[in-house]
Amino acid sequence: MKKQWIPKVTRSLAALLAALVLWTLWGNTALMIHRTTISSGRIPAAFSGFRIAQISDLHNAEFGEENVKLLQMLSECHPSLIAVTGDLIDSRRTDLKAALHFAREATQIAPVYYVPGNHEALSPQYSELKAGLEEAGVILLEDKAVQLEQEGEKITLIGLSDPSFTIPDDRFGETPAMIRTKLDRLADPEGGYTILLSHRPELFDVYAASQIDLVFSGHAHGGQFRLPWIGGLVAPNQGLFPQYDAGLYTSGNTQMFVSRGIGNSIIPLRFNNRPEIVLAELISKRNP
Repeated sequence: MKKQWIPKVTRSLAALLAALVLWTLWGNTALMIHRTTISSGRIPAAFSGFRIAQISDLHNAEFGEENVKLLQMLSECHPSLIAVTGDLIDSRRTDLKAALHFAREATQIAPVYYVPGNHEALSPQYSELKAGLEEAGVILLEDKAVQLEQEGEKITLIGLSDPSFTIPDDRFGETPAMIRTKLDRLADPEGGYTILLSHRPELFDVYAASQIDLVFSGHAHGGQFRLPWIGGLVAPNQGLFPQYDAGLYTSGNTQMFVSRGIGNSIIPLRFNNRPEIVLAELISKRNP
């Protein structure tokens, strides 16, 4: 009797394995829009309904020919602003043509603000990428701050270059102090609502200590392999079971959204971790 069950069990296991493989492959190409709302009494009333679409960790991935699917979904978000939070390219297989085509098309949808990630810091082609992005109309925020204005009200938007540009091998743990110094210099002296674009989520404590209101980050790739009730398994600069792998985090008055990103790098596959465009809508809770 036991021998009669062996073929059935083998077939069932083979079918289960095949389904798992197909589901995993589908999950790596099934780009989605992750919608979230950010509510605060500090958001100016004129910015209530302001929509920020975040693209992170594209790593030269393409969804459709010349990223037509990604660009179409981005357009359907009707964003007020597009934030690119690093690793637009992959330093191991850089495709400047694809990256710049995406950038040019994205600027036709909404103003694009960009901060470089660690892969830009590693790439010998970054200066060429930077020149191409500027020519395409992308606004580079390399340790810079700009004012966004609507109906006479303002929000400060800060962008930080990845720490790897300054400290390639932070063996002495100098990065947090460096980032805090930069933020102290760039923050709004009048204390208005401040949004930060920064590739690195593991520096959340520094962002919160600097009284940043809202952070958009990436880098963690959602923990690459996500398990139910556990979350991501591994992330750069955080190691196993990362604290900040995906979604919204809060510390005091600071909120940080960590995108799962879109592309892959060293590990070519994700598991239970669909690539995403983040669409965050600001909601003002100020009394009229």
